[in-house]
Parts: sequence; structure tokens; C-alpha cells
Amino acid sequence: MKLLTKQLKQTLAFGTFRLVSFSVIGVLFLILGFIVVRGLPAISWDFLTKMPENGMTEGGIFPAIVGTLCLVAGSMIFAFPVGVFSGIYINEYLKESWFKKLVRSMTNNLAGVPSIVFGLFGMALFVNQLNFGDSILAGSLTLGLMVLPVIIRTTEEALKTVDDSMRLGSYALGATKLQTIRKVVLPICYPNIVTGLILSVSRVSGETAPILFTAATYFMDRLPNSIFDQVMALPYHLYVLTTSGTDMEKTRPIAYGTALVLIAIVLFVNLLANSARHYFNNKLK
Repeated sequence: MKLLTKQLKQTLAFGTFRLVSFSVIGVLFLILGFIVVRGLPAISWDFLTKMPENGMTEGGIFPAIVGTLCLVAGSMIFAFPVGVFSGIYINEYLKESWFKKLVRSMTNNLAGVPSIVFGLFGMALFVNQLNFGDSILAGSLTLGLMVLPVIIRTTEEALKTVDDSMRLGSYALGATKLQTIRKVVLPICYPNIVTGLILSVSRVSGETAPILFTAATYFMDRLPNSIFDQVMALPYHLYVLTTSGTDMEKTRPIAYGTALVLIAIVLFVNLLANSARHYFNNKLK
């Protein structure tokens, strides 16, 4: 009887977990299906390659696509090296102390700060104080600061997965600490560090609040010429289309098409990052 009760509890528990998992997946496919069905009719070559026209009620979204890619690339160029180096310093060089605990605590707290706060900070520092103006540079730095805690914590946790015996073996062979980190520790950690990159790119691609104050413009019928130019961006473009009070009958298909393109870009970048992670995984085997 007791055995039957344990089996029943186990069956109920696994059934509940399975139901919850399939429910989450179902909601995800429902949302994606809704956007695909509504946005696919708007997708065309002209929609992807032309400039917007008539107050964004006609034409394409090419400047918004280019602007989004510029902001994502710029933020990762800044945040990824700084985040990885910071994670290495915290885990490999900084000794256990109250200061190290404080740094970890502040990093965790910074990861929970709302994106609108980063937008206001970026406007105050990069736009006004440093005189970058509303530009790709200011927006990229703001987005980079926003995802920096995620990269730092992911890198630190990845380094913790490497057993100390690997480090000690390297030291025993006469390698320095830096050589051990470069040749032994980091190659093992690459797949997990790339996970931080994937999470960061996904978050940066869809953020509107930070670029609202630092980089994005309402309408632009040309491509940016330098890092000090404003840009259109897909998240802000979508926000404007749905809140500007324009003719919704004309802008609704464009809005759904923009949302579908944004999801496709995020998916494509994630696939590239996953490919890089699998490459490093296979290299270790």
C-alpha cells in the first residue's frame, strides 16, 4: 500500500511538471503563431529593403533593421570583453573577503535595475555630460551597461565549473596564473560564457526604454553615417507604430511585420551563438 502511494505521488508529481512544461511551450507557440500569422503577409523584399514613407505608414523598415544591428553589435563590443574580464578578475584574482561579497551583491542588484533607469542614466552621462548626443554610441554604451551584470555573473559561474585540480595541474607543470587561465580554464568555459552572450543579445535586441532617451529617432529615411548619428530601431519603431495615433488600419500590418522581423533577428543571432557554443563543445571532446 505504501509502495502504491509513493508511486501515485510520483506519477502525480511528474504529471504536474509535464503539464506545466507543455503549458509554457504551448503559450510560447501561441504567441509566436499569432505574430507569424499576422506579420507574414506584410513581409516582402520591399518591406525589408526600402526606406519608410509617409510618416511610416508606407514603405519598408530597412533603417530600423540596420539600426537594431548597429546597437546590438555596439553594445556587445563594449559589454562582452568588459564583462568577461571582470568575471575572470572576480573569480580568479580577487580573494574571498567582504569586498568580493560586496562586488557580487552589487552586481546582482544591478542586474535587477529596470531598463528605464539605465536609459535615464545613459541620457545624463553619455548624451548630456559627455556630449555624445542622441547617437549609436550613447545607445550602445547604455545597452552595454544594462547587460554587463548578466555577462559578469555568467562568466563567474562558468569559471566555477572548472575543477581546481585542472588549475593545480597546470601550476605543477610550471604555467603561470595567466597562462593557466588562457590555455586551461577559458577553453573549458567558452560554451558557458557564450550562453551569457546569447542572453545579453536577446535582451538588448528587444529593449526600448534605454534607446528611447539615447539613440532612437521617430522617423529616418536614410542610414546612419557615423556612430554619432541617431538611428531607427525595431523595438522603438514598433512602439511608435502602436502608440503614435496614426491610421491603425495602415500601420497594423507594418507593426506585426516589424515584430516578426525582430523575432527572426533575435532567433538568427541566437542560432549563431549556439553554433559557436557547439563548436567549442566539440573542440573540447
